[in-house]
Amino acid sequence: MSKAEPNIQKYMTVLPNSIQAKETMKTALDIMSEHQIRHLPVMDGEEVVGILSDRDLKMASSIRAVDPQTTLVADLYHRDPYKVDSDALLSEVAETMAEKHYGSALVMSNNKLVGIFTTVDACRALHDIILQRHH
Repeated sequence: MSKAEPNIQKYMTVLPNSIQAKETMKTALDIMSEHQIRHLPVMDGEEVVGILSDRDLKMASSIRAVDPQTTLVADLYHRDPYKVDSDALLSEVAETMAEKHYGSALVMSNNKLVGIFTTVDACRALHDIILQRHH
């Protein structure tokens, strides 16, 4: 008898840190550094409007005219982030992330952010699945 395929909820990071679009680049850098994360969901109030990655911040930091104290997250984040429902299958999410080179998927339930699934979470899932197959 085969086991049911896991959904994304099993491996996602629950209630991830997020940032408001009106916050500064410095605030985003501080949150990422403090929590040792590379992706921040960007919010406008309670609504998810995008994703900000450490790569976005590094690119912005390389531009002389960009001041982290005054540059807003709203000017840096990616609109239209990859979102999945909380009951999405792990295999489908991982396949899409690999095909499209996404570093994360925002996990939603009833239009609310409930988690984030990143490449680090995918590595944890792979480790877990390999161990299950060999035990």
